[in-house]
Amino acid sequence: MRHLMSPLDFTTEELDRLFDLANDIEQNPGKYAHACDGKILATCFYEPSTRTRLSFESAMTRLGGTVIGFSDAASSSASKGESVSDTIRIISCYSDICAMRHPKEGAPMVAAEKSGIPVINAGDGGHQHPTQTLTDLLTIRSMKGKLDHFTIGLCGDLKFGRTVHSLINALVRYQNIRFIFISPEELKVPDYITDMLKEKNIPYEEVIRLEDIMPHLDILYMTRVQKERFFNEEDYVRLKDFYILDTVKMALAKKDMLVLHPLPRVNEISVEVDEDPRAAYFKQAKYGVYVRMALILTLLELH
Repeated sequence: MRHLMSPLDFTTEELDRLFDLANDIEQNPGKYAHACDGKILATCFYEPSTRTRLSFESAMTRLGGTVIGFSDAASSSASKGESVSDTIRIISCYSDICAMRHPKEGAPMVAAEKSGIPVINAGDGGHQHPTQTLTDLLTIRSMKGKLDHFTIGLCGDLKFGRTVHSLINALVRYQNIRFIFISPEELKVPDYITDMLKEKNIPYEEVIRLEDIMPHLDILYMTRVQKERFFNEEDYVRLKDFYILDTVKMALAKKDMLVLHPLPRVNEISVEVDEDPRAAYFKQAKYGVYVRMALILTLLELH
């Protein structure tokens, strides 16, 4: 039995197979419409989520399976003090696979150790968000045709953004990737990430102004400044509008640059950018369903 706690749980070869499967699902949805008949996915979300939870539910439903679960801790026995390990033991009796989001880092790992079914980490605190990373990698591979030899700019909240940390850790396994980190001083990428890049001799740059590096990017990965990760309102208000991507900035970019965003956006990407063919974030959300379908099939050993 296998779990997914981190994008690094799969080798790059296994990821290639997963992405090939996701692309086949995209091309031939009918072929997979009954692949999970009789199977049940439990979504255990101790923290609010729209996109991740609904894309898991959509993925399982499209595969012919059914979904049970809860969408916040208050509507589960956690509100009575039940531990994560007890919850997963019970969930294992009711379902075949579980997707878990939890505000505490490492909680899905604790669940996986006690679980009788595969557990997918659907986000744990500021730590990991592996299925978002798989979505990002699939989007890049599908739209660029490769996962190597490009320059990626990561912009916004690089300190607390778990999607950013996961993506960097996944991309360093591919050849000739150059990172440009665009953030205010207060939201810089953590030292452990820059230390790791230095150790691996992977080129990176830290800048404050987005305009300065737009012409050099093959991919721009925007993130929102997350109110829920801030200790005080004042800092959040000061930093939330630090970067706003608009058509003026887009005019500086390459004709084939991709704009990605894990969503939800607040106001860091102006709605006028949505019409630009380089805006890939809604396609990215669609790829999120395909990659989760492929992941469910892989972990259930149905493919």
